[in-house]
Amino acid sequence: MSSEATASPFDLTNRVALVTGAGRGIGRAIALGLSAAGADVAVSARSADQLGEVCDKVRATGRRALALPANLAELDEVARVFSAVEAEFGKLDILFNNAGTGFRKPLLEITPADWDHVADLNLRSLFFACQHGIRLMEPRGYGRIINTASLTSFLGFAQVSVYGATKGGVAQLTKALAVEFAQSGITINAIAPGYVFTELTRPRFEDPVTRNWLMSRIPQGRHGEPADMAGTAVFLASEASAYLTGVVIPVDGGWLAA
Repeated sequence: MSSEATASPFDLTNRVALVTGAGRGIGRAIALGLSAAGADVAVSARSADQLGEVCDKVRATGRRALALPANLAELDEVARVFSAVEAEFGKLDILFNNAGTGFRKPLLEITPADWDHVADLNLRSLFFACQHGIRLMEPRGYGRIINTASLTSFLGFAQVSVYGATKGGVAQLTKALAVEFAQSGITINAIAPGYVFTELTRPRFEDPVTRNWLMSRIPQGRHGEPADMAGTAVFLASEASAYLTGVVIPVDGGWLAA
């Protein structure tokens, strides 16, 4: 970024973004936020129907869209997605790694299959997605990679040990890669959402005891919405954040500050 501020440092016109886990929830909101800021967007997740709906909304903003249904826990599927983005758009400027999964289970009941189910998607797949993204970005001297971390990247919560371990890994990987590629023109950061109401978190909010506890921990007094993540995503994807790398930004209504 030049020493003088640009007229529109948040403008993503002519940028190409790939958002994983984009069929619903946070990923969907991020994809729509990036397109609203001017980016063409490729979206990937398991559900073709959900991706089609997201692409329809992206195209309604006047931007190009590409739906790439895939099981991103499989590394050959990850490679296929990046190849398709390069073939369609000729480049990749922004990568938002949002695909993830988790479960609640006591430590002593967790099996190796449970571990693999979460770790393969949350950390292994994300690592190699970063690798693919950097291979496309580095020759052009420009890129923005944004990972989805979690409050569990900072805090311990009972019965989510595997999820927390992977999200702690996401935070550390973000920092390590940011340092490794700091002089390449690629910035690598993460967003750590607080408690956001999605289909995955709905059971937590529908339980009165859990909901009351969650609300008591959030200084803003409300849960997050997927759209609350979009502004930070656009910032991290834009020229406005050119001198920011290796940072995990909590978007949590004040949870970690309390």
